[in-house]
Amino acid sequence: MLLKGKVAAISGAASRRGIGLATARLFASHGASVAILDLDGAAAEEAARSLPTEHAGQRHVAVACNVVERASCEAASQAVLAAYGHADILINNAGITQPVKIMEIDAASWDRILDVNLRGVLNLSQAFIPHFRSRKAGAIACMSSVSAQRGGGIFGGPHYSAAKAGVLGLAKAMARELGPDGIRVNCVTPGLIQTDITGGMLTEEMKVEIAKGIPLGRLGTAEDVAGIYLFLASDLSQYVTGAVIDVNGGMLIHG
Repeated sequence: MLLKGKVAAISGAASRRGIGLATARLFASHGASVAILDLDGAAAEEAARSLPTEHAGQRHVAVACNVVERASCEAASQAVLAAYGHADILINNAGITQPVKIMEIDAASWDRILDVNLRGVLNLSQAFIPHFRSRKAGAIACMSSVSAQRGGGIFGGPHYSAAKAGVLGLAKAMARELGPDGIRVNCVTPGLIQTDITGGMLTEEMKVEIAKGIPLGRLGTAEDVAGIYLFLASDLSQYVTGAVIDVNGGMLIHG
């Protein structure tokens, strides 16, 4: 078990087919107690109840959290600490997308996409960092996207690319600043993953065509990304910080 006795908070983790819940399940299977943070408190409760509790002392909680609001993030961190007494891992997973072109982005859309995907990472990280600093330990992993690296994706507009590129810069800066405090910060950049965000827009024909351009010959799954989160949260990556790990099947291979 890679996370025995650890406490992990995961944002945006209530969606049944999402990366967050897949990560929560994997973490729980490796012994972690998991706090499901999500805008939908009822869905978070359901998700927390669905997680396995096969290891001694393991229990899971649900916390309603709007990552756009700093006060909500502070309250969520305090709820996690009240439930467990400590926290070891923060997964900044919450995110939204919008498939529009550059001239279709209005001010409200820009603010909404940037707020959830980028400001949310800052807000939730700021809420947990003081506790991690007090313990001289902590692992933070942030969700970016291949869209940030290649300048656009299939379903995310330019504002989504901008937000996810911002996550890369923010996480690297946090890694540099927080390293002396024993806190590691890393990023995951998934390619096209089959989740609820993309599920309604992907036809079988589209999946076949997209897979032709991926060296591994298939679209990704939520579990593919969860495995990388597990690596970054565990001691297997204890000398890794400021890293960006691609999970795209070879869709984008850097020179």
